[in-house]
Amino acid sequence: MRIVGGKYKGRIFSPSKKMSGRPTTDIAKEGLFNILENRIDFSNKTVLDLFSGTGSMGYEFVSRGAKEVTFIEKNFQHYQFILSVIKKLEIDNVRAFKTDVFKFLFKYQGQFDIVFADPPFDLPQFAEVPAAVFSGNILKNKGLFILEHPKEYSFTSHPNFKEIRNYGKVNFSFFEA
Repeated sequence: MRIVGGKYKGRIFSPSKKMSGRPTTDIAKEGLFNILENRIDFSNKTVLDLFSGTGSMGYEFVSRGAKEVTFIEKNFQHYQFILSVIKKLEIDNVRAFKTDVFKFLFKYQGQFDIVFADPPFDLPQFAEVPAAVFSGNILKNKGLFILEHPKEYSFTSHPNFKEIRNYGKVNFSFFEA
């Protein structure tokens, strides 16, 4: 896993081979952040990284100067890996929680400027993620929600849907609060 831009660009971290998951490709990350960096000043933005996995996307936001990033990961090995990278990068504007995303969404009392979610593609409740994010009231007014998903899913009929971007097998749907 490589950080593709910003302050920590080029830093490489190797997750254990025992870790499951499907990290977002470098090409997809570069494409997404090219769009975001042209639209958003990260320096005053709080970011929530749901289904963090290795934490790859959260580190990209930190590397590009996000004010604060919160990681949510249920798997213990993945959570431990996120903590180890945070320690290696010596970053203090991050928080990591080992918890179920859906429980977090309905219990957490704060709000975020940007919410990024990359659920496992085989998650039984995959199609419910946008509804959970918006009903959980964790996104600030005019906030941005980005969902990474396979082409089999379409969220264009969701009332908060704004656009979709495709990078090979990776799709990013953008929603606005």
